[in-house]
Amino acid sequence: MAAHLVKRCTCLLREATRVAPAMSPAGRLRLAEVAHRTLTSSATSPNSRFPGSLTELVEREPVFTPYSRFKEVDDLIEKATSPEQLLELTGGGHCLHKNHAAQILIQLSRLLCEKPENKASLTQDARFQQLLHLANSQIAYIWNRALVRLLRSLYALALPKACKELQSVEQEVRWRMRRLPYKDLAFLAESSITYMQEQDSKELLAELLMHLERRWTEIEDGRTVVAIMMKAGHLSEPLMNRLEDKCLELVEQFGPDDLRKVLLTLAAQNRRSVPLLRAISYHLVQKPFTLTKRALLDLAYAYGKLNFHQTQVLQRLASDLLSHVRTLTSSEVAHCAKSLAFLKWLNLPLFEAFAQHILNEAQDITLPRLCNVVLAFAHLNFRPEQDPFFSLVHEKLALELTSLSPALQVDVVWALCVLQQVQEAELRAILCPEFHTQFLGAESLKDQSTFQKLLHINATAQLEHPEYTGPLLPALALVPRPTAFHKKVTHLEKELQETLKGLLGSADKGCFAVTTQYGWMLDAEVLLDTEGQFLNLRDFVAPHLAQPTGRQPLPTGAKRLAFLRWEFPNFNSRSKDLLGRFSLARRHVVAAGFLVVDVPYYEWLELKSEWQKGAYLKDKMRKAVAEDLAR
Repeated sequence: MAAHLVKRCTCLLREATRVAPAMSPAGRLRLAEVAHRTLTSSATSPNSRFPGSLTELVEREPVFTPYSRFKEVDDLIEKATSPEQLLELTGGGHCLHKNHAAQILIQLSRLLCEKPENKASLTQDARFQQLLHLANSQIAYIWNRALVRLLRSLYALALPKACKELQSVEQEVRWRMRRLPYKDLAFLAESSITYMQEQDSKELLAELLMHLERRWTEIEDGRTVVAIMMKAGHLSEPLMNRLEDKCLELVEQFGPDDLRKVLLTLAAQNRRSVPLLRAISYHLVQKPFTLTKRALLDLAYAYGKLNFHQTQVLQRLASDLLSHVRTLTSSEVAHCAKSLAFLKWLNLPLFEAFAQHILNEAQDITLPRLCNVVLAFAHLNFRPEQDPFFSLVHEKLALELTSLSPALQVDVVWALCVLQQVQEAELRAILCPEFHTQFLGAESLKDQSTFQKLLHINATAQLEHPEYTGPLLPALALVPRPTAFHKKVTHLEKELQETLKGLLGSADKGCFAVTTQYGWMLDAEVLLDTEGQFLNLRDFVAPHLAQPTGRQPLPTGAKRLAFLRWEFPNFNSRSKDLLGRFSLARRHVVAAGFLVVDVPYYEWLELKSEWQKGAYLKDKMRKAVAEDLAR
């Protein structure tokens, strides 16, 4: 460190002697100016070629020497329109300042961004190598602003990792890191981190991240924090935590594009920062931003990926998207429908517009995109009013179903089962032994989920399509697996079981957590005789079980009741309508011969005492029996 400092001072004194040989007032002024320019940094900012980015701000700032005798060279560098014009400046006919070699390299990089095919020939040019050598020999005199831009330019010129000039600039940047203004650090982060990773410059990258984290309080504007968050946030957890705090502080300064970028960054890193998401949602609702189509789609994706519900934001997204549906591509419709399905947000006019858009683009839409739309509709239990929509789906599936991956084939047929639109040919394609055998020994979570959908498809064929003649899943596949329904017991489930046990009085008169051959679990099952008394379940046949226990047929007039609790996540957002999966479960249980006793969370929460809960269940059972008798 000391040797480096002595070298710097020696160079400074040599420059001062050359520039101001006489100690006149003008000479002293020139000496002071040289010292100031040599030891301090010019203002600067970060990088990126997009409008409004930190890079653009940096590119606008002049970095040329203020000395009038170098003004001609400065103008030639700035106005050059081809690499050849810049390389000619090295011929010796021009008076070059020590900063000019760096400026020529920076301008070369900018010109070659438009013609990257010329990079290889340029790097072999002797004049280019001379420029590199000149910049390297005078690196101590290059100003801070020019130095960070020079590093970015050398990266962009694709110099090899072993290039000693590139290594020298990297080392110089590391030396000056502590003295660089924060905007220079942000410029490096935005413009060069990707290159640092490609060049495997671990030491420089680590030091840059360390300084960005330690000096985070120096951030003064929203553009800087957004740029660093996008480029460097995923590389350092402590840095990302600091940037989230800074975002909360500066979020009022953000425009719609900044808010979009922050949300996309959080979504990419799967960081569900609730305080920041709430703050962003507040400004999206309260400020009269004009959101572009791209912004609306990105916001829907980010909120869906983070599973963050904010009613007013979702209402605005749906209403604004409705006016853009005609300009969307089929891919954008599929992605948007999928994002809103993740959020469980069903806006009927918007989804009807999606269905009509698919019909309008019927000739061009691909089957995978159509499948994504069908899956989104099934998740929300939305059936379009346009009858031709499902005709299009069946037509596409008849021709291309086997071209899909096996898991996607199961998903799309399952979705049609949810929407009550599946056809026998599609059931046969999935339930044939040649196809379903690959999922019988499923071990991964994804394959187990696919197998559960196979059980639901099999139940649809048995219970809702009496004319279907097979094939079906083998009896052995219907036996429930120990881990298939392993879930954490919820508060509602626990209270429901305790209340029912108190009503039954005997464990033999009811069963809890009943796994059926249809792939669904009943929260509880009871059997009532004609007098409304509980019967011993284990004595009677139970066709809904894969492994029947009793042998006696049900007494005449006996009713089998199934209790199904519906938690908050089982419903569409801000609605009492069940999601498609749970609507299918209820249909199957009814088709299997049960009287269903629904226990939704919003009714149970109103019951305070044990007596109220017991009376509620008794009343529910009486109503279920009465409705069945009325039919």
